Amino acid sequence: MDLFDYAREDIRAKEAPLALRMRPRTLEEFVGQQEIVGEGTYLRRAIEEDRLQTAIFWGPPGSGKTTLAAIIANLSHASFRQISAVTSGVAEVRELIREAEERLAMHGQRTILFIDEIHRFNKAQQDALLPAVEQGTIVLIGATTENPYFEVNSALVSRSKIFRLNPLTGEELKTVLRRALEDEERGLKKERVELSPEALEHIAQMAGGDARVALNTLEGAALLAEERDGVRHIDLKTAEEAAQRKALLYDKWGDSHYDTVSAFIKSMRGSDPDAAIYWLARMLYAGEDPRFIARRMVIFASEDVGLADSRALLVADAAARAVEFVGMPECQLNLAHATLYLSLAPKSNSSTKALAAARGEVERGMTPPVPPHLRDSHYPGAAALGHGAGYRYPHDYPESYVPQQYLPEGMEKRYYYRAGEQGEEGAMAERWSRRVKRSERCPPEE
Repeated sequence: MDLFDYAREDIRAKEAPLALRMRPRTLEEFVGQQEIVGEGTYLRRAIEEDRLQTAIFWGPPGSGKTTLAAIIANLSHASFRQISAVTSGVAEVRELIREAEERLAMHGQRTILFIDEIHRFNKAQQDALLPAVEQGTIVLIGATTENPYFEVNSALVSRSKIFRLNPLTGEELKTVLRRALEDEERGLKKERVELSPEALEHIAQMAGGDARVALNTLEGAALLAEERDGVRHIDLKTAEEAAQRKALLYDKWGDSHYDTVSAFIKSMRGSDPDAAIYWLARMLYAGEDPRFIARRMVIFASEDVGLADSRALLVADAAARAVEFVGMPECQLNLAHATLYLSLAPKSNSSTKALAAARGEVERGMTPPVPPHLRDSHYPGAAALGHGAGYRYPHDYPESYVPQQYLPEGMEKRYYYRAGEQGEEGAMAERWSRRVKRSERCPPEE
């Protein structure tokens, strides 16, 4: 580099966006993803010992994929090359591989090739990488926001170690923001920027786990902030303007969190799809963890819909899996789908009541021994003890049903399940009641 090159790099460094200036340079500066880069993890040791093998970093925008690649570039003795699958083609890839072969043959130096958005390469472009990866000519690091098991060739995936990166938590984003405010060399400390607690909370929430979005918003807010006594004060109003998004009164760890999810659950229980979808939208807008919402819906499906529509549990579980598989923001559609289904489904809490009634008896000490004919008879000596004697196998009888005692001695006439009449449960309960004379059983003690 000559003097003009140094001058250009210096100007570029000073005028680069805050998110780029604050990009971590070491693993110690890296925030989040401790499950894959924490002390003692495989990836951390591989980076520190410069023994990284072909890998794919999979995660949402702003989770640290490119940053990890940059840290590897700083720490490795290998030659580091970076391209984007958006702008590069097979010709460029083959040229880089040719250079890597020469570098390895002449200098014994490895080449690390980082490909951003690797899922955008078509099959032919991805296939062009395979020989070089197999022969060790290059150490490939791919970064993708899409599931590599679907978007990257299986041959390439099988030769790679997949690392899943998660969105940064609110507290991790606050750490990133505070560092930017306190860093004099690369951050905003020289500009004397002060961020109110409310503004910090809003920026961390609206960023959606994306550190780049959080830092860009902070930089915009600093530009808009009113200066008093030489200090730029960023309040909630300024943060809202910079984010182009209003803040909601929603504390994810306080009353607003519990009040809002309570309204959401009660709206679904009350079979009001409009109210339920409104509270869902409000939680998502405020930055609520979609996994928390999904967990609540899975519980609701059994607690409040239950046997009236057993498919509700499948729908809720599918939505919860979609949250993990698809991620934000697209998984909002899956959550909306499940919310409306649960709201419109017939309701029954018979399973909840049945469990509570049975548990109450157990807690009161109603725990007689298991009847002999129901005991396990498969181990040696069980038959001699009378285990299984007299048990009637239901499938040997018409309609796969035969009356026999299933409750412990002295509890034969107890019942816990009280059938609901809504949806599918009514038909199931009617079929069951034809077989069992409920009058012969009595309810548990209150």
